[in-house]
Amino acid sequence: MEKPLKISVVSPVYKAENIVDKLCSRISEEITKITSDYEIILVEDGSPDNSWDKIKKICEINPKIKAIKLSKNFGQHYAISACLDFSQGDYVILMDCDLQDNPKYISFLIKKAKEGYDIVYTSKNKRRHNFIKNVFAFFFYKLFNYLSRGQSAELNIGAYSLISRKVVNTFKEVKDYHRHYLMILKSLGFRSSTIYIDHEKRFEGESSYNFSKLLKHAINGITSQSDKLLKLSISIGLILFLISIFWSIFLIYQYYNFGAYPGYTSIMVFMQLSTGLILMSVGIMGVYIGKIFEQVKEKPLYIIDEKINLE
Repeated sequence: MEKPLKISVVSPVYKAENIVDKLCSRISEEITKITSDYEIILVEDGSPDNSWDKIKKICEINPKIKAIKLSKNFGQHYAISACLDFSQGDYVILMDCDLQDNPKYISFLIKKAKEGYDIVYTSKNKRRHNFIKNVFAFFFYKLFNYLSRGQSAELNIGAYSLISRKVVNTFKEVKDYHRHYLMILKSLGFRSSTIYIDHEKRFEGESSYNFSKLLKHAINGITSQSDKLLKLSISIGLILFLISIFWSIFLIYQYYNFGAYPGYTSIMVFMQLSTGLILMSVGIMGVYIGKIFEQVKEKPLYIIDEKINLE
């Protein structure tokens, strides 16, 4: 008799005290149509509300729901790492806790995976985010794809995805301190496919990603996956150096043929431009050095405070 497929559905939880019970019931409703051997793993990422109290009550009712409480807010992608570290399924499905990822697509993900894919992404037909977030995301992905080393990213692909046990085990071997779930998956190189889904309205509240968090997330994503910014700063410096040589020759020519050339404004503008670009280049280098500093300290990606229904 064939062993039933074990499926793990995992989700980082933040500010979801009024959502998490609905999340678990909808996941259970969909997953039981496919297999009786499943687990739901919730990782509470230092949420300031009562999400953990709600999670504990749910875990008492259903032992298939397992939970981890982190000691503080480490961030979504570190909570995802905790989800994957404790998952046991043959397939692991990751979804956000806000129910914009509809659990009804779990069966579609598994069906596509059974066609021989180790990674199945979801692409949203239409992103239900506000205008500013959509514009920011558009320019981030354009910039990332330009700066990445042959590692393209798509605007409408989100965290809602399926990965096989083989991919999970490989993902766990990645020791990058600064991490982005989708970018790591892209770098692993396993056979992948995509299904297209509808992006639901948020069940309650607003996204915890404000502009400053999105900007920080974008900078981390780009500098963690590409060193092209460093190479660009070298190219810009070389171009400015060549321009300054020709500009100096021009000024000397003007001086000997027409006398002193006023040009104070143009010289000051050029100096300010050069200074700004120098400082920008130093700042870019500082970001990379800072990442090296964080990496070599080998701090844990996350720290666990409590666990429920997990051996």
